[in-house]
Amino acid sequence: MKRAERQYALVDLLRGARRPWSAARLAAEFGVSSRTIERDVASLQVAGVPIYADHGASGGYSVLREHSLPPLALTAEESLAVLAGLALLDSSPYRRAARRAHDKVTAVMDERHHAPVHEVLGRLRVIDAVAATDDVVPVDLLSDVVAARRVVRLTYVGEAPDGGPDPTATTTRDVETMGLLRAGDAWLLAGWCRLRSAIRGFRLERITRLDVLDEVPPRRDPALLEADLARWPVRRLDDVRPPAASPRARRASPRSDAPRR
Repeated sequence: MKRAERQYALVDLLRGARRPWSAARLAAEFGVSSRTIERDVASLQVAGVPIYADHGASGGYSVLREHSLPPLALTAEESLAVLAGLALLDSSPYRRAARRAHDKVTAVMDERHHAPVHEVLGRLRVIDAVAATDDVVPVDLLSDVVAARRVVRLTYVGEAPDGGPDPTATTTRDVETMGLLRAGDAWLLAGWCRLRSAIRGFRLERITRLDVLDEVPPRRDPALLEADLARWPVRRLDDVRPPAASPRARRASPRSDAPRR
């Protein structure tokens, strides 16, 4: 990584961080020495970037979140990663927003990167699970429903012994929405199921009817959902730099029945 690219990336990292980063930690992140990080910080401060240092055991470098930089020029590799990641959301509840973001990234991408990036994208393929259709379930609305913590009334097709859908086991349930979960090749709506009085996950393609109720219930203890998800190696999407998994954890994979119905 060139010096200018590293400095842009350093400021972006600090702007998004919730806690200060030490010079040693930044050095490990960028594969350089602590002295190089200190020189980068000094150069950025001279250029007017409001980076400041907190002292103490939990101290480190921080930057004012209000600070904005000129538009960041992504490298070809970064553009590929962003566009591929957005394309993977095309079968998710965020697909329309992902498509708009895809268009914005493409519009500002360096002209020299267009051909090589799209050539590689053209070689990537995804085998999607059967997705829920908008004529039955308003899939794109689910992210707003979860954010608003609304109760939904859904008609759900149960699971047969072979793992497929079982129309004879269809139920109607009121669910207090708590989150969205990607498990294997499927998206699930996670929440407190009032029919079962427990946390349950509902595959979106098996929801045949969904009504959004006006009710906003009292918050459930988030530990309930965390305890249910503890059966699988789960990561939160607000932590883009999770600690390295142990060899055993890397071999594990979510079971196909996740979570319980």
